[in-house]
Amino acid sequence: MEIFNHNSNVPFLHWRKISIVIAALLMIASVGLLLTRGLNYGLDFTGGISVEVKYDRTIDIGDVRTALDEAGIENPVVQSLGGSRQVLIRLQPKADGKDGAAPGESASARADKVAASVMAALKKERPDAVESSHSFVSPQVGDELKSDGSIAAIFVIIGIGVYLWIRFERRFAIAALLTEVHDTLVTLGVISLVQREFDLTVLASVLAVIGYSINDKVVVFDRIRELFRLSRKAEPEEVLNRSINTTLSRTIITSLFTGITMAALYFIGGPQVHGFAITMLIGIVVGTLSSIFVASPILLWLGVSKKDLMPQTKDNPELARRP
Repeated sequence: MEIFNHNSNVPFLHWRKISIVIAALLMIASVGLLLTRGLNYGLDFTGGISVEVKYDRTIDIGDVRTALDEAGIENPVVQSLGGSRQVLIRLQPKADGKDGAAPGESASARADKVAASVMAALKKERPDAVESSHSFVSPQVGDELKSDGSIAAIFVIIGIGVYLWIRFERRFAIAALLTEVHDTLVTLGVISLVQREFDLTVLASVLAVIGYSINDKVVVFDRIRELFRLSRKAEPEEVLNRSINTTLSRTIITSLFTGITMAALYFIGGPQVHGFAITMLIGIVVGTLSSIFVASPILLWLGVSKKDLMPQTKDNPELARRP
């Protein structure tokens, strides 16, 4: 099953200067967006109040959001809890008093007032709404999640680099690390640009993007090593370009079907997974393009050659001395 001819010879490496410049500009723009606009952190990271509500009859989540919006409660996060009669409402209280809480009040007092305003709005539309519980999420917990998430992403990228160093060669590890940083930064830059809410599901999808992105690159790297060992006099640029062309159908097909899965998750999975699906779609596009236009040009720039990938034999003096 192929979209492109296996023997095609599209000169991807011929455009390497343009692609590398574009990739560098995208990284710089993404860093600028993250420093200026930042990420629109959700309740998981900023702290706030969560309210659990039960209904005697089935309730639609859309009706709950409508009731809260009509009451002037902004940006509520509404999720179903184990069925169609129980919902979890999460929101961040304001310090201006518009949510029924005044500045300077204790966290528990503010949580009580916000929960009361939420229940008043819901009971106005559905008198059978009953509060199960409410709680306050400390901002310190969110700061810890930010720190842990950043450390997790860094360890994933470094671990991938170490594996590729062992599995392939040093230049492959460096190329993979640089492209992984590119993919992660550009994905976060797009999220910052559109100010999509950044919560734990989006953080999980960013980590998934890192793993997905390296998958394409390993396939191309493996073909590069194979063609280097099979060729006699082929130039590195020719081998790298040939490797991209022979794996192009596989790359596009994998990305296409993964994208279809994420689109289905977005349209059918509900609002709770919208952030995950959208972030994955962004990461799939960025990771696919970097596998084709960024990873191999970096390898060529680092000076990868056939002798770097040939298996060592007993002709090697150091190996010959071993028993």
